[in-house]
Amino acid sequence: MTAPRVTVDLDKLEHNTRTIVGLCQSRNIEVCGVTKATCGHPQVALAMLRGGVCAIADSRLENIRRMQAAGVDASYILLRIPSLSIVDDVVEAVSVSLNSEPALLAALSDAAQRRGQIHEVILMVDLGDLREGVWPDELAVLVKSALEFPGIRVRGLGTNLACFGGVVPSEANMGLLVDLAAETEQDFALQLQWLSAINSSGLEMIAADRMPARINHARIGEAILLGRETTRRKPWPGTFQDAFVIHAEVLEVKRKPSRPLGTRTEDAFGGLTRFEDQGEKLRVLLNLGREDVDVAGIAPCEPGVVVLGASSDYTVVDVSASAGPVRVGDELAFIPNYSALLALMTSEYVAKVTL
Repeated sequence: MTAPRVTVDLDKLEHNTRTIVGLCQSRNIEVCGVTKATCGHPQVALAMLRGGVCAIADSRLENIRRMQAAGVDASYILLRIPSLSIVDDVVEAVSVSLNSEPALLAALSDAAQRRGQIHEVILMVDLGDLREGVWPDELAVLVKSALEFPGIRVRGLGTNLACFGGVVPSEANMGLLVDLAAETEQDFALQLQWLSAINSSGLEMIAADRMPARINHARIGEAILLGRETTRRKPWPGTFQDAFVIHAEVLEVKRKPSRPLGTRTEDAFGGLTRFEDQGEKLRVLLNLGREDVDVAGIAPCEPGVVVLGASSDYTVVDVSASAGPVRVGDELAFIPNYSALLALMTSEYVAKVTL
């Protein structure tokens, strides 16, 4: 079988989805499955839907188009704030998008009216993570603008945490969103259907019954894909962490020094790695490189295998302590973290194989 490749265990993904959806549903929280780390892989989306998600969310319109072309029948949410240049495509492809700019709402309104449609929006509030969204004291202005545009319906309020600034969900910031929603509904005689405030970083609050009851919508990717919450990357109880496995082929096996010889300068990527002298080691070159993966984010499946680093086309590993012999043509397997998975699924040089 071709290597390098990523194998995708769809049964494990469906199981992970059921576990996360079950937790959230017990607290009256709807879950949309986030497919962006898999580049909108249609089979991943179908596994999530079988597991009970209410919709599929992705940050790239290209990914959404790929799933739709493959026959994935679902409601779709565009997670990345749309650019003005694609508003017609957004209105055509998705039922809901995340927004924070009046100018964009105006453009979406025009596009929706041209198609005779109503486009729903989640208005994003920045609660401290400093990514997308208006500051809380600017929310009323944004809501007023949204309500003035025909062709636009406000589905709810949303926020994003733990992605840019690493700010974790708390009773304080979740409570603030609930308060903002109450003020918005009172001031504008509006009923908000969703308070979309949770990603994989919110699972511990949900499990501990500390999430305010009004928070009722979650956008979950990593906890389903990799079985981990995202504040400390702990495995989530009852989920698999190996739904995705990387397989790379051994190209060379040589015993070499553990430190480079000669005068050194920066490597090809501008780094100056510190090497410890540990004597000669049995080193292996794999047909997987930085063009394919974030090498810092892969963990060997076999004991005794140590990832040393990578260049554009090769990953170098130490197999001196491997339990068995490693030969040219063998394969070594690794578990990716989120960053590594995103790169692997994006790389055209890595085959994607569903199980």
